[in-house]
Amino acid sequence: MKLCVFQGTFNPIHNAHLRVAEYALENFGFDKILFIPAARPPHKDFSVEMEYHRLNLVKIATEYNPRFEVSDIEYQREGKSYSYTTIKELYSLYDIDGKINFIIGTDAFEKIESWYESDKLKNIVDFIVFIRENNFDLKKFNYLKEKGYNFVFAKLDFCDISSTILRESIRTNQDTKDYINEKEREYIDKYELYKN
Repeated sequence: MKLCVFQGTFNPIHNAHLRVAEYALENFGFDKILFIPAARPPHKDFSVEMEYHRLNLVKIATEYNPRFEVSDIEYQREGKSYSYTTIKELYSLYDIDGKINFIIGTDAFEKIESWYESDKLKNIVDFIVFIRENNFDLKKFNYLKEKGYNFVFAKLDFCDISSTILRESIRTNQDTKDYINEKEREYIDKYELYKN
């Protein structure tokens, strides 16, 4: 199986995330995109109360595509959600053809060397890097190639949607149809998420 992993806080997941996953599926020939919400992300503040709501929202958002799958693998472990630990475990759970591919934004990829076991992670994944800002200089990542990180840039136009903007829209009760689908908004409203 040609597997691509899309890991993130997804707080909450939105249409730009789905657009990225669809692009990867269509342009790189993957059998499956595996969404992995980070239960306890090491680089971000997180709310224990929101853990399962984030997971449920990813399930709701991705149910339209049979080649999208959602994994709660990081919810089964204690402690922080480290990508290296998760990827190693995936190799034992799936029959992988080649290397697992890993979707990442330029903002996170700039900090990749600070990640837990980054030197080992680079040997077991190929990165697909999505540009997260306008007029981004791709050459700034050349040094990572020299250090053994294998990556390609996705030729997908930057889409200015962020979870931060979406949370603010929900908090102020604005229309969110350009960001998330109706089922997601119904779930958010039902549990009164992102209201504070």
